[in-house]
Amino acid sequence: MEKQRIGVLTSGGDAPGMNAAIRAVVRTASRQGMECVGIRRGWHGLINSDFVRLDTASVSHTIDKGGTLLYTARSEEFLSPSGREKALATCKLLGLDGLVAIGGDGTFRGALALSRQAAEEHSPLQVVGIPATIDNDIGCTHYTIGFDTACNTAIACIDKLRDTMQSHERCSLVEVMGRHAGYLALYVGIAVGATAVLIPEHEVDFERDIADKIRRARLSGSTHYMIVVAEGAGSAMDYANRIRQEIGIDPRVTVLGHIQRGGTPSARDREAASRMGYSAVMAMAQNRGNCIIAIQNGQIVDLDMEEALQMTKSFQMDRYQILEALSIPQA
Repeated sequence: MEKQRIGVLTSGGDAPGMNAAIRAVVRTASRQGMECVGIRRGWHGLINSDFVRLDTASVSHTIDKGGTLLYTARSEEFLSPSGREKALATCKLLGLDGLVAIGGDGTFRGALALSRQAAEEHSPLQVVGIPATIDNDIGCTHYTIGFDTACNTAIACIDKLRDTMQSHERCSLVEVMGRHAGYLALYVGIAVGATAVLIPEHEVDFERDIADKIRRARLSGSTHYMIVVAEGAGSAMDYANRIRQEIGIDPRVTVLGHIQRGGTPSARDREAASRMGYSAVMAMAQNRGNCIIAIQNGQIVDLDMEEALQMTKSFQMDRYQILEALSIPQA
């Protein structure tokens, strides 16, 4: 069935590069002779008919902008069948043949539920997901939009902190995002030469993972120490208090928080978002909807949504071993 009009939305946490993905969706749709409607505020906006017409001009000069021009929100109502019924009613009202959902795992599970409900009602609506989250924790894809920019933002902040920590001969604990995944923390930790990195995938032993590393560094001549903590591995403040009590040095804690989600997207995120947005529309144009666009071994692929959401990503502990080898001076 030839698509005439599609929608695009961003949902969940924002990620640098989302605007580049929206731009790619809109411009590719235009090239394919499709109209494009932007749904504002994610699934919440789809329930409440919060939309805007998009064309090639309206997405000009957006590829370099952080955040999302369509805004984003989380919707408890969309989790219920009645909420999805309202969302489908909006799709019917707008005459949408397809919908591109840009976000993370929660966004995709919402998209899958909507596609199932649409099938039950014999609706022609097809949904395509584009992975965008700074955590890089989507099982079916090796890379998610926003990860590279978030890493570069954290690295820039830590490099500045290192200057003052070195001047005062102090220990710094930097808490980065990653409630359930330590990809961001580990990548950043290797890049800044951290003394230690604490991640959810590796159970933290204070003596082994913190105290011993600080002591080894001190014995080899270091007078300042950098510890990167993924938020899912525990509170940086709690670790700092224990360092103060058990090792006798006075640490400083910096929680980077949402600053990691902002800023101008990197070249990698702009390019990945553009490729993914293009591929999402082309999959829909070729009737390969109800899928997730993924990057595997550097190539763009589209995967059945049901199968994609069952995939898991094995954590690359070899990177942790690399960190251990490079960060622990031998006494």
